[in-house]
Amino acid sequence: MRALLKPYPQRELGIVQFALPADMVKFFSSKRLLITNEPAELHKLPDGVVPAEAQFLSSDPRLSGFLSSPAVIARVGGMDALTLWVKRHRVCQCPDYNGEFHHHELVQVPRGRGVVCLCWAHDNEFRDKESAKLDAIALANAAEFVTEAIRYRYGLPDGRHLTLPELCWWVTSKGLAAQLPEEIICEALGVKYRASGTQMKESDTNPYEKEPRDALVSNIKPVLALAIDPETPESFLRIPKRRRYENAKYTQWVKRQPCCACGNGADDPHHITGNGFGGMATKAHDLFVIPLCRRCHDSLHANTPAWEEEHGDQMYLVMKTLDRALAMGVIATGKQK
Repeated sequence: MRALLKPYPQRELGIVQFALPADMVKFFSSKRLLITNEPAELHKLPDGVVPAEAQFLSSDPRLSGFLSSPAVIARVGGMDALTLWVKRHRVCQCPDYNGEFHHHELVQVPRGRGVVCLCWAHDNEFRDKESAKLDAIALANAAEFVTEAIRYRYGLPDGRHLTLPELCWWVTSKGLAAQLPEEIICEALGVKYRASGTQMKESDTNPYEKEPRDALVSNIKPVLALAIDPETPESFLRIPKRRRYENAKYTQWVKRQPCCACGNGADDPHHITGNGFGGMATKAHDLFVIPLCRRCHDSLHANTPAWEEEHGDQMYLVMKTLDRALAMGVIATGKQK
């Protein structure tokens, strides 16, 4: 929460009083506050709570087309989620042309690749008509929605601005890195950006240097690449001998994740037990593992039913771990044999 308040200093007593609006008293329950001078950009705002700023990245013109692309919006809930987010505005976003009033009923109208909130009057006025201003507002809504959705999914607090490295990490985990604008890729990699058609000296040309986009995509490698073979020798046997799947890279990745029970750093990749997986005196496959700290791991083996009653079924936790790995691009599909 940020607020603009007028101070009333009592210099003789060495104290400062602030006049609080009645609806702001509830925000001042913490023991300490950070006090700073009024920024120049907030000079014209009235006293009271300062509205949250739009994400810096959402207003970056280099990212406008990327953040409003259907592929990106689909990764954060799709157009339905964008429409619900725009509905929170509760005000007509169309400028008041010619002194016309805004109707109290509001609708969310798709325009191009975004959505804009309009009152009934302006919806009727601009329906099926071109408007560069409304299209720009709709695109800005889409970009801000995407950046806010990423901030929320990373558990960052309200008002926290998403950084470019955080955005690039999310884009990479969703397999969208190749769609990033060239200039953004160069900034993320620390490479000098050269606009398309830029002439270079022959002495500056490096024939072995990869293009920034190719370098980024080639460096994104999954921890585990699965290959599918529907005709293994065992599949033709009436009673096939079990193979135990092993993958040290995946178990090492699981070991670095938060503990499924307490949330602290994990120490062990626990192979689930008591569910019929694994052979005689054999652990379950390395895919059927969950991250546990040493204390929670010992507790599970000491009393598995009590542990599962408190923290959840092991098979469900395996599914959550696999879901996390797939969503982060740790597991990818390999070439079919």
